[in-house]
Amino acid sequence: MRWQPVSSDLIWVELLRLAAFLLVVVLGLAVGWAVSGSGLFGVALAGVALVGVLRTITIVRAVHAWGYAEREDDLLVRHGLLVRRLSIVPYSRMQFVDVSAGPLERAFGLATVQLHTAAAASDARVPGLRPAEASRLRDRLTALGRDRAEGL
Repeated sequence: MRWQPVSSDLIWVELLRLAAFLLVVVLGLAVGWAVSGSGLFGVALAGVALVGVLRTITIVRAVHAWGYAEREDDLLVRHGLLVRRLSIVPYSRMQFVDVSAGPLERAFGLATVQLHTAAAASDARVPGLRPAEASRLRDRLTALGRDRAEGL
């Protein structure tokens, strides 16, 4: 079994999402600080900066933790840092496979494959794939799911 990593460009997508969120928070705190002059806003800004640095580190590590492996009867998806998760999705349980790409993902040439199964809690996703790989994986999983479901 060979684990396939996701694209490291996913790091940039996640960092840009973080930067957009932090920008809104920092602007709000800066306006509050300018209006009130309270030093608590300065402390809050320092806290936000620290959280931003820590989150940047975890984003890099989290993207490197993502991976998937195609086996004969199922697909394995792993991710997580503190809580490591391994999802095993049998091809016969797949109802449909969805490929999506938001604006940031499209800008970096990435897509996400979402696997939907009969049990909603067991849905798995594989982010950070190149569109060609996402389409190949979708088509393969759909074909294998159809073949396995016919055998039931």
